[in-house]
Parts: sequence; C-alpha cells; structure tokens
Amino acid sequence: MTLSGRAAIAGIGATEFSKESGRSELRLAAEACLAAIHDAGLTPADVDGLVTFTADASAEIAVQRELGIDALRFFSRVDYGGGAACGTVAHAAMAVATGQADVVVCYRAFNERSGHRFGQAGASSRADSTGLEFSWHLPFGFATPAAWVAMQARRYMHDHGATSEDFGRVAVAMRRHAATNPKAWFHGRPITLEEHQASRWIVDPLHLLDCCQESDGGVALVVTTPERARDLPHPPAVIRAAAQGTGPGQMMMFGYYTGDLAALPAMNTVGTRLWKQSGLTPGDVHVGILYDHFTPFVLMQLEELGFCGRGEAPGYVADGGIELDGRLPVNPHGGQLGEAYIHGMNGIAEAVRQLRGTAANQVADVEHVLVTAGTGVPTSGLVLGTG
Repeated sequence: MTLSGRAAIAGIGATEFSKESGRSELRLAAEACLAAIHDAGLTPADVDGLVTFTADASAEIAVQRELGIDALRFFSRVDYGGGAACGTVAHAAMAVATGQADVVVCYRAFNERSGHRFGQAGASSRADSTGLEFSWHLPFGFATPAAWVAMQARRYMHDHGATSEDFGRVAVAMRRHAATNPKAWFHGRPITLEEHQASRWIVDPLHLLDCCQESDGGVALVVTTPERARDLPHPPAVIRAAAQGTGPGQMMMFGYYTGDLAALPAMNTVGTRLWKQSGLTPGDVHVGILYDHFTPFVLMQLEELGFCGRGEAPGYVADGGIELDGRLPVNPHGGQLGEAYIHGMNGIAEAVRQLRGTAANQVADVEHVLVTAGTGVPTSGLVLGTG
C-alpha cells in the first residue's frame, strides 16, 4: 500500500508573521486552523483529526475546544522540531487513507521571537535520551543550532571548496523572492551579496544573514481525501509522496557520526522514498520548497535530493539554478530566511499556492512541488501535485 494519491491538502491558513504577536500561542493556533478550515470551504464540525509537533505548546484537545470541534477520532504529534513539518501531513494522510479520520488539520503556532527563542543557548535539564546526547556537547559550549550547522558547513567548505559567498548567494535569492511577497516579513527588503558578507558573524562560517528569522505566527493545513477535496472551493494539492527519515548514527540536530560530515544522510533517506513513491525524478519537479533555516543546508539538500552532483551545488546556485526562472525555483515565497520561520509549515502552504496558481511569485505551469522539512534533524518531505 502506498500513500500516493490517497490524500490531498484542501485548505491552508495562517496568521500574520511578526516579531511580537501580542497574543497567546493557543490563540495563534486557533486563528490559523480556522483560516485553513474556512479556506477549504468547511466548518469545525467537519474536522475529526488534529496533528501537530511535539514542540507545540497548544494541546490538540485545547485546540479542539477553541475551534468548537465536537469530538476527535484521530490525533498525533511528530518530534524533532522543523523535521516534523511534512511529517504532520504524512500522519494526517495516513489517517485519511486508512479511514481513521475524514478531515485532519495540521497546525504549528508559536511566539518564537517574543517568547521562547530556539537560537539561544541554555542548560538542559532533560533526563531522557536527548538530554544524554546534549550532555556530550553542551558543557563545551556546543549549544545552539547555528553552532551545530557551522560544524558541518565548515567541513562542506573543506571537502568541496565552497565559500561564504556561495552560502550568501542562497540568502540573496531568498531575500529577493521575499521582497516581492507582500506576506513576507522582509517584503520590499532585498539584500546584496556585499551586505551578506558584511553582516556580523554568528558562528564561523555563518554570518547573521545565513540564519533564518525568529518569528511569531501560526500556519495550518487541511488534509482530506482527493475525492472530497475536488468538491471544495480550491484545486486540491494531491499528496504524491510523503516520507520521514533518519541517517546512520542520527542525533537530534547533528550527524557527526555518519561517516560523512559534509552530507545529510537523513535527507537522502527521505528523497529516495519520495522518488520511489511518486514515480517521479528530480527533473519532474517544477518548484522546490527547501528547508532553509541555514543557507549551507540548502546546498547540501540540492545534492542529497539529486538535483546536482556531490559538491556541485555552489555552481548550481551561482548559475541561477534556484532563481524564479532557474532550473529549480526554490522558495518563491522567500523561505524561512525571507518570509517567516514557522518550522517549515509556511513552506508547505506556499507549495499549495504554487499548485493552485495563486502564489505571489507564481512559477508557470507548476504540476509537482517538492517540500522538505528540517535538515540535520530526523526529517520529512512531501511531493505534492495537481489533482
């Protein structure tokens, strides 16, 4: 049994993206969910499933109460931060495909700028296996996502001759796309490569402009059967493939024991499954929504997913490959570097808009979109297609 073609995204919703929402995370979740339900032409009474991240502060039953849903038949959570985004859709799709639920809403909402900030270091008191992993690194100051990614980025530079300017070209492209997206935090604010290079260091070799934003906001998605979705107001984004994956020696946010520090084996696992399930190849993809919490991992993803060979991504980007008119337009909404950091859920919403033909930076003739979620962590991905 395969998920391909057995579920679809029928609705998308979001709050505004800000640095100070001024309201609770539960309210942000409820607003995003209601927006997605209404976008799908449904009511809360139609919803019988909810899926979110283990990191989300708003419990499914709390969201159920806020939305006025009578009863849930399915609820689930996916771990590993941003790696959960496409996983939430995979769980929802499995529930719909197996009859566990008819309409499932996936949501993620947080005050990640005005509240808890993932980019700040702090002591861990976790008495679990993840706490054990961190105990090997935190005492030595190896305590933030930027530091973890910097280690792999430096090895990538050593192995393949990449430079800080190669990372900067990713940031420039994402900000260029965000500049013409009215919903983006950096709308109207593109950057130059010179500005990237002049931005302050965070952790060598990462500049400030290599790092994604910290945002307040929420995003939600409605998943149901393709048959039902076709009777709703918008063309469905059919789930052609959904996969989760880890690599050998996987840890929470880094893969230093995999045998190749300049690679992302978890993403390779996901990509292999996506191509097999969908029956597609990289050449069949019209838009890539690549998780861009840090610029170096965009380069590595292009290689792991088969859009170019190992070590070839810097040249791919320098040649305009990820621009809106390039071989693989990447993150036309501006991504997490330019639109907002909502743990990748806003990227899935952009994929749906591209398939509907309603995106701010619409790519022509889009039939298939690849979406990735979380890199470095156990991760997930989707291939969405027209219905």
